[in-house]
Amino acid sequence: MIGLVHITARADYAVRAVVQLASLQPASATRQQLAEAQDIPGKFLETILGDLRRAGILDAQRGATGGYRLTKPPAEITIADIVRATEGPLAAVRGMPPEDTIYPGPAQPLTRVWVAVRASLREVLEHTTVADVIADRLPEHVIELQKRPDSWTRR
Repeated sequence: MIGLVHITARADYAVRAVVQLASLQPASATRQQLAEAQDIPGKFLETILGDLRRAGILDAQRGATGGYRLTKPPAEITIADIVRATEGPLAAVRGMPPEDTIYPGPAQPLTRVWVAVRASLREVLEHTTVADVIADRLPEHVIELQKRPDSWTRR
């Protein structure tokens, strides 16, 4: 986790698919429609949509008029919900929850650092909804973070 928070293609595609679906009227689409609209490989999207369905974010209807739809309003679905559905916990250290890490000697405070990293991810992802993204009205604290000049600089 040091120096890198990696947003996988799986998480990125999942968020994009849910945002695309939520922006439609009526809010229903097939896998192929979502894949084409967001330029996502169809077979990969199929497994992602299955994850989102199992997590209760999407519902699927088969048949000629079938497709995927959201199970709740976009304002009630956070980006964190989608990432967790496809990737699991927002932050882990060597596959463990940050609070379960134990370090000897002078490295002991690292546990608190990893917990703070997870908290900072939550602060953005749990407070940004699909509706916020669609409306391009991100939470003020997210806007302030992205306004910082160093936010746009790769290190």
